[in-house]
Amino acid sequence: MTATAPTHQEHLRRQAVGLAWLTVAWNVVEAGVAVAAGSAAGSMALIGFGLDSTIEVGSAAVIIWQFAGLEKEREQRALRFIALSFFALALYVSIQAGLDLVASNEPESSWVGIGLAVVSLLVMPVLATAKRSVGRRLGSVTVTADSQQTWLCTYLSVVLLVGLVLNTTLGWWWADPVAALVIAALATREGLEAWRGDQCCG
Repeated sequence: MTATAPTHQEHLRRQAVGLAWLTVAWNVVEAGVAVAAGSAAGSMALIGFGLDSTIEVGSAAVIIWQFAGLEKEREQRALRFIALSFFALALYVSIQAGLDLVASNEPESSWVGIGLAVVSLLVMPVLATAKRSVGRRLGSVTVTADSQQTWLCTYLSVVLLVGLVLNTTLGWWWADPVAALVIAALATREGLEAWRGDQCCG
């Protein structure tokens, strides 16, 4: 039994790192598509969603570094940087969404954005469930906490999808900046969790 235990643990560690790399790959694609589509449509919700995905790459990277033996001090500095990035994102999106509401800037419809949100809703729950399973079997608070972060990304996808669909189908242009404000609020929450180390350090 003792001879096989380390092998099993190592297998779970590899799974955890593999899931983190998969998260990085998906968020890179998601960020690129969201920012490009958001800029084309003038959608602050899409741009904010894309910028959030960019920061998530750094968050997942901390998990990878941790399993590679990252020093605790460097890990904490990385988390603080990620937290400040979330706060900057929340401030930027809040200001721009607020200006859009005041000036009644109507974004164009974005079927690309809607498609991205739908695909994200299919991908993120699978990733989150897999991370939670591996984290619990590995006994890792870090990986389990990261699964919660991925679930939060799923909620962001829901907010984005609702805002884009309302704008596209009913012409409720204000749904887009309102969705952006909700994304900003959730980004602030993510920033607070990263600052406290809840995301990656447990």
